[in-house]
Amino acid sequence: MADGRQSNGHEQVPGRSRRRFPGISSRAYEHPADRSALVALRKLSGFDTVFKALSGLLPERSLRLLFLSDSVRVSDRQFAHLNDMLRDACYILDLEKVPPMYVNQDPNPNAMCIGLDEPIIVVTTGLVELLDEEEMRAVVGHEVGHALSGHSVYRTILLFLTSLAVRVAWIPLGNLAIMAIVTALREWFRKSELSADRAGLLVGQDLTASMRGLMKIAGGNHLHEMNVDAFLEQADEYEAGGDLRDSVLKIMNVLPRSHPFTTVRAAELKKWAASRDYQRIMDGHYPRRDEDKDTSVRDSWRESASSYATHVRTSKDPLMKLVNDIAGGAGDLGGRVRRGFGGFGSPQPGPKGARDGSQSPGGPESPGGPESPGGPEGPEDGSAGGPDGPRTGD
Repeated sequence: MADGRQSNGHEQVPGRSRRRFPGISSRAYEHPADRSALVALRKLSGFDTVFKALSGLLPERSLRLLFLSDSVRVSDRQFAHLNDMLRDACYILDLEKVPPMYVNQDPNPNAMCIGLDEPIIVVTTGLVELLDEEEMRAVVGHEVGHALSGHSVYRTILLFLTSLAVRVAWIPLGNLAIMAIVTALREWFRKSELSADRAGLLVGQDLTASMRGLMKIAGGNHLHEMNVDAFLEQADEYEAGGDLRDSVLKIMNVLPRSHPFTTVRAAELKKWAASRDYQRIMDGHYPRRDEDKDTSVRDSWRESASSYATHVRTSKDPLMKLVNDIAGGAGDLGGRVRRGFGGFGSPQPGPKGARDGSQSPGGPESPGGPESPGGPEGPEDGSAGGPDGPRTGD
């Protein structure tokens, strides 16, 4: 395994060995916000029993029968190249039981990992036809990462609650209560997608291929017309551009989505690939599965809070800058807000020595936006906001 074999007429790439991670815990690659929620849930007494009891109320059995009857199950005899990738990904991440995998006829590029008792992986024909071998390997690794983390349980519940919210939409309070839960689950799930992207990189161990796959999901099979650097510049422009009105619109656009935006996913994955955390994993230093029971919920929540705080401090988004100013006690916030809705990102320069409001010489930074005391860079665990169009890693 892990030898990069290719077959079935798909694009040939040189065989190469990839590093394996025996006993790796999903905590090694999970985004802090994702990890803290999972650690807390795993610590709840009777958690597994409750959710298994819920399985009778959820459409899981129906979904399994549906895929079995109306999709193609991956095996040595059907989509053998995908079967090799699946077994390879489980070998690299040391997932003992290989989950069933199906190919479903659907022109939209998509993949998902669902199930309460046992996860199942589904990929669409649109995705299989869009990606080359190494790009697809990262996607399969992404889904195996979901399975290893236990994300399939919560994804199944999210699908059920979303469906339920539609059915009870005529009941105002009932719909509001369910949608509040759905909104919280979606926020968690967007972070879990960043975790699974990292798992995909650990399996494929080819950042370029992961970037290509995300670009194709965004722009189709026209790589000769696309450029990774330009694609990443879009993510930077999306975060930093506009004024407070655009910041509010970003939040409104993200709320109904289960996935981060594709350019944001690419930027977050590149940042993580350049981090010490990733390098330590590749060097064989990572949390082990047999240590999961000793993980502190308090420490996990502290890491998550620190990650969000760092995101606010280092973000170029106009609203995040305003939040940072409020936390830092900046003066004339009313003025900053008024200017923000007319161009917060580029306030009019004042006389020499003047700042946004009356400030002491040691006060907050100039209108260009404050930086954290340690400089603009923070921990590598950035966060991102979430597609309900073509995507991978449901």
